[in-house]
Amino acid sequence: MRTIWLGKLAVLAGLALFATSAIAQSQKDGEDQWQFKQIKLTEKQVQDFISAQKQLAPLASKLENAADKPDPALQKQIEQIAKSNGFSTIDEFDDVAANISLVLAGLDPQGQFTEPPDQIKKDIDELKQDKQLPQKDKDQALAEMQEALKRVAPLQFKENVAVVKKYQKELDQVTPQEAEKQEPGKK
Repeated sequence: MRTIWLGKLAVLAGLALFATSAIAQSQKDGEDQWQFKQIKLTEKQVQDFISAQKQLAPLASKLENAADKPDPALQKQIEQIAKSNGFSTIDEFDDVAANISLVLAGLDPQGQFTEPPDQIKKDIDELKQDKQLPQKDKDQALAEMQEALKRVAPLQFKENVAVVKKYQKELDQVTPQEAEKQEPGKK
């Protein structure tokens, strides 16, 4: 159970890594990074996101290293990738990435969607029952999950689930596969 939640967290982190790193410099002080604009996804946006992710993948290590201090040249490269894949701005790309991440995090291996607050509550209950995880790690994960629970909202556009599920195989190919590495045979 723990590895499933950690895997979902890794997928979310991977998807958000590109967009968050790219716009980190433009964030205003005090802006709440947990909040994002929920949008109704189109098939074209998801297709464009997949295409952009393929081009962004080689930049992953540079993005990780530049997360705290974005490199202007790297930022420009990311903006060019976003624009060349149909996004008018990096903010639009970020919104699409966040909305795709929200849906992916709620999909179980059978393709059933669970609302984000309900998923976090389930994950908290499962983590509390985990006897193998060291208490320090469990406490840290529980604190992070409790904080996430305070800030997460239900999915505003339910039709996003169908759009993301339609492209789930392609999304799985361009997003981090930490969940499979941690728990082979499960997604």
